Amino acid sequence: MPRYAFEDFTPGSTQMLGPYTVTKEALLAFAQEYDAQPFHVDEVAAKDSFIGTLIASGWHTCSLNMRLLADDVILHSTSMGSPGIEEVKWLKPVRPGDTLRSRMTILESRPSKSRPSIGLVRFQFEMLNQADEVVFTQKNWIMFGRRDAEPVKGTGPNVLAAAASAMPDRTPERELPHISSNPYFEDLVIGETEVLGSYRFEADDIITFARQFDPQRFHVDAEAAKDSLFGALCASGWHTASVWMKQMVGYRNRIRETALARGARPARLGPSPGFTNLKWLKPVYAGDTITYRTTVTAKRVSNSRPGWGLVFHHNSGINQHGEEVFCFEGMVFWERRR
Repeated sequence: MPRYAFEDFTPGSTQMLGPYTVTKEALLAFAQEYDAQPFHVDEVAAKDSFIGTLIASGWHTCSLNMRLLADDVILHSTSMGSPGIEEVKWLKPVRPGDTLRSRMTILESRPSKSRPSIGLVRFQFEMLNQADEVVFTQKNWIMFGRRDAEPVKGTGPNVLAAAASAMPDRTPERELPHISSNPYFEDLVIGETEVLGSYRFEADDIITFARQFDPQRFHVDAEAAKDSLFGALCASGWHTASVWMKQMVGYRNRIRETALARGARPARLGPSPGFTNLKWLKPVYAGDTITYRTTVTAKRVSNSRPGWGLVFHHNSGINQHGEEVFCFEGMVFWERRR
């Protein structure tokens, strides 16, 4: 029997997860695959960056928190996945050699109204480094089977959609034409949408990512996944999100190369302070092709960083059937014209 079922998560209780030491090799490997910005992959270039030193991708930090949670809780539980993330804040850089622990707090829990055999638990995570500095916080709901309830099989898409629908929706209402090449902060127009690119999720890729960061049975074992809530092998939500970042970096690199070919100085992007309202609306199954988009929703000049602005954007992933499988509200520092 699983150690943890829905009834075992008591609001107000806390548990420390980890530790995990971030090696330079692991930091670079994740960044080179999913977030190859200079301050994540190049020590020399990082010295001249917004931060001034080599740091981990924020999506890597999220994935590491998932691994700590999986090892200490999820793999010993009746977990049925998560509909999304309310909020993530990347508060301090994670550097090579940092040793991380995650303080897990149960905020609240409630039985599912539509599925009596399932309950939802709301968590808060605070990731600490070796100096006990909080580098990352996250709030989110996770679905768990109730103790002694009959297993729920093959209804994952409906359950995810229902749970995600309870989260606030801030999807932009319009999409406008392609923005100008090499835009600086001042050139960005609120409401304009970019298609970042498409990615086909293969079974081997799904399993490889999940074994490292989210080894739940429906992410790593195609046969076991048949008897899960999702009915088939599907990607970890953090894999879906990390591929969004991969497509964003690829898109920005194409803009940079075009600008350089024209003799222009490319606009730079800095790090992101975090994101909100991330929703995993439908499972991403092996063989699915997801097309990612980003839409500028707001912007403001940074008071703390001269020469930079903060840009807010809505992001989404659409599968080959035209169904939205993933979305979130992000923010990033963007270089201003000098």
